[in-house]
Amino acid sequence: MTNPQVNPGWGDVDHYITELLAPADEALTAALAASTAAGLPEIAVAPNQGKLLHLLAVTLGARNILEIGTLGGYSTIWLARALPADGRLITLEYDPAHADVARANLARAGLDKLVEVRTGAALDTLPRLEEEGAGPFDLVFVDADKVNNPRYVEWALKLSRPGTLIIVDNVVRGGKVATAHPDDPAITGTREMFELVAREPRLDATAFQTVGTKGHDGLLLARVVG
Repeated sequence: MTNPQVNPGWGDVDHYITELLAPADEALTAALAASTAAGLPEIAVAPNQGKLLHLLAVTLGARNILEIGTLGGYSTIWLARALPADGRLITLEYDPAHADVARANLARAGLDKLVEVRTGAALDTLPRLEEEGAGPFDLVFVDADKVNNPRYVEWALKLSRPGTLIIVDNVVRGGKVATAHPDDPAITGTREMFELVAREPRLDATAFQTVGTKGHDGLLLARVVG
């Protein structure tokens, strides 16, 4: 599906980078195809962004990863491939049908032993992770409903340790995040998340804009420092 907000040149650059540095393989291609066939929204991260997640996890030496928002498991595959053989990734998905697609995609990629897909509202599931002592996580990737971004970051901080990297996707919202939009809960939640991170002394953060096949958006990266 063509995104009308995408400049054709942005897509050309993304495709050039992807073909050279983040080429698709059978498991990744099948994951996207299965997600589309199941009617999931086509909002998975772009391949070069998936590769960025992978490289960040590898650089951290991550052994324990939390993902909030699974969709069809495409970003999950990129992250899980960074784990050692005894690593673990827990990914939280609200929609049971999406979770089923993700489990099948992860099994096809040979990653089902490393990844656990938990179904339900993340704000219900996250307290259970704390009760179980599932953390601390080395990397937390937040890519779920944007209205709850502040709460997800708060939980990411609770389940982290000094040195944990928290990544939040879709934080630029086509440039709209720069001004208040009271009628758009996604922008309101994202702005609240930025303000929370800015005043939180335990986080050292930045964010950057991206353009490409997914349009104009961006990522926030926050390192837990205390």
